Amino acid sequence: MSSMKPDDRLDPRLLGMIGVVLLGGLLGILNSTMAAVATDTLAAAFDTSLSTVGWASTGFLLAVTATIPFTTWAVDRFGGRRLWLAGLALFVAGSLAAGLAWNVGSLIAFRTLQGAGAGILDPLVLILLARAAGPERAGRVMGLMGVVLSLGPVLGPIAGGAVLNGLSWRWMFLLSVPVGLIAYLSALRVVPAGPPAGREPRARLDVLGLALLAPGFAALILALSQTAEQGTFTAFQALVPLAGGVVLLIGYAVRALGSRRTPPLIDVRLFAGRGFTASVTIMGLGGLANFATLFALPLYYQQAHGHGVLAAGLLMAPAGLGGAIAMPVAGRLSDRLGARGLAVGGAVLAGLSALAFTWIGAETPEQWPALAALTIGLGMGCFSAPTMGSLYRTLPPPMVAQGSSVLYMLNQLGAALGVALVTLVLQTSGDPIAGFHGVFWLVVAVIAVVLAAVPLLPGRHQAPAVHHEPVMSGEAS
Repeated sequence: MSSMKPDDRLDPRLLGMIGVVLLGGLLGILNSTMAAVATDTLAAAFDTSLSTVGWASTGFLLAVTATIPFTTWAVDRFGGRRLWLAGLALFVAGSLAAGLAWNVGSLIAFRTLQGAGAGILDPLVLILLARAAGPERAGRVMGLMGVVLSLGPVLGPIAGGAVLNGLSWRWMFLLSVPVGLIAYLSALRVVPAGPPAGREPRARLDVLGLALLAPGFAALILALSQTAEQGTFTAFQALVPLAGGVVLLIGYAVRALGSRRTPPLIDVRLFAGRGFTASVTIMGLGGLANFATLFALPLYYQQAHGHGVLAAGLLMAPAGLGGAIAMPVAGRLSDRLGARGLAVGGAVLAGLSALAFTWIGAETPEQWPALAALTIGLGMGCFSAPTMGSLYRTLPPPMVAQGSSVLYMLNQLGAALGVALVTLVLQTSGDPIAGFHGVFWLVVAVIAVVLAAVPLLPGRHQAPAVHHEPVMSGEAS
């Protein structure tokens, strides 16, 4: 274990790796949100319905979700560097193909291919950074990861609107190709090679577990997506995948608890740890609150103030900016001070900011909702980065991949649930402003649950003695 103090500067090689890994992670987040603003344009381009074009985004999301459990196993089987390069190659190929799509069917298929690449990259961002940083620097590195998580959902609609204003829709996907190639070539140099093959036994793939977990979780995401589209939880389009997902996940839990020959993809006994359960629960609820905010704000600016898509996207940017400012600072401080105090302060600030939104109306000057968006982003950043850091300070090295996958999947589930709930609240409200207030009363309630869970986070001195992978210049693994 290095004697490095938590406040020492990060090694330049580690900084280079962080930059390249975050660039690859940002690609997936941007592409998942950019296409959301182009639904009308794509429907017109392919002369099809909005619901059909919507599957280009739904297919992407389902592919991301279904690929994550496989990534959990494959990162140790093939090595993080190899898998990262494979994920980038798959994502770039899908981007190029989506930009050249000739009909809506091909667009959906290639967006699904893109999603499979993103499903490899997204959890690998957390895994590679956590392993390279080690427990003593987990907070600050997860804080830098938080910049991507905060800005990605905000920059996606802005970038999508800017592209559609001046270029063909195809460039929403084609622009990812040169950026992805730059990330690929850079990763060849700075992402560390894993241990040579054959040095240690590799776990067999739990094929049955994968067949239960991947489609089970994807079915839950599909149920929430259909809830948002149909406007009710009781539509059969939502109930059928919901029931199927619950059955598959229960089957996976029974299989994982009873398996003796093949290690499970994700050991459900992880949830027996109070600190782990609190961390992933807070991040899941944080995803719900964050996406509810980011989904409701542009609608408010469009419906109450008459702005277009691009202007509404720019006006919601303070929410992402607040998170991008707070997460690196809070993550760094949590390495020295622990997570609980920072998380309490952040949850209180986020809750008060959400409460302020319940007083904002159609006549409110735009600087006030912008200020509230900035402070809610600051608050969420102050509890998210320390929470992620506390998770990685307590996980032993063999469990980092599983913990990362659980964290990412629950954050995705929270985000999908947030969008579904916002849609239901807005559709059942008498007018847009009443619906907007209802959304933020929901956010207040979610933040209150986060605040109640914070005392369950691991304490400052609970980190195990963990040996982490050294940062080295990459050679072919």
